[in-house]
Amino acid sequence: MIVNGLQKLSLLDYPGYTAATMFFSGCNFRCPYCHNSDLVLHPNRTEEITDEEIFEFLNKRKGLLDGICVTGGEPLLRSDLEPFLKEIKNMGFKVKLDTNGSLPKRLSELIESGILDYVAMDVKNSKEKYALTAGIPELIKDNVVEKINESINLLMEDRVDYEFRTTVTKELHNIEDMNGIGRWIKGSKRYFIQNFIDSGRTIKEGYTGQTKDWLDEAKEAVQQHVQEVDLRG
Repeated sequence: MIVNGLQKLSLLDYPGYTAATMFFSGCNFRCPYCHNSDLVLHPNRTEEITDEEIFEFLNKRKGLLDGICVTGGEPLLRSDLEPFLKEIKNMGFKVKLDTNGSLPKRLSELIESGILDYVAMDVKNSKEKYALTAGIPELIKDNVVEKINESINLLMEDRVDYEFRTTVTKELHNIEDMNGIGRWIKGSKRYFIQNFIDSGRTIKEGYTGQTKDWLDEAKEAVQQHVQEVDLRG
């Protein structure tokens, strides 16, 4: 198992806990505003950390870290992810997964295994603008939206703690889109609106964050549908 990046301490990635964050290369989306472009497009430019090195690090952090967060890219593309996370779970760490929600079968398997403690799933945009926002061909949009919908329904069964989240840009998101997202995840318990911040390493250039007034309006729009809505970043 190769990990393509390690942040040894984060107070933000796993809400309420101290965590280490592990990054995995490879993704089936090409979101143009993605700030981890090397993980998606140029994995050969990223670190290569072996599982032996990861477990050595975690052994030294027992009692100091509460959990680990696995992110990407899209971690669920890794066929050997489950045994890797199971070993980490058996060491006593909580496990949080970040996912784009496009692989509901893999997500379901991990939930059924009892390995996951928390899932943060991206809802990129309203259904109508999913292809544009995720950087996928329009002709496969309906199939991808169906998969996203499966993952939303799976998480809303509440067998694992979860949140939905959307990173918003001026160029891709308007208030009607936010209403559409709210209707899509209606009844869910937790949703975060994350303002885009340009890392300088995006897949495409030209994207900007929304204004504070817009974010407040978006929050109000989604609050009609979701139990808890907050702004992040």
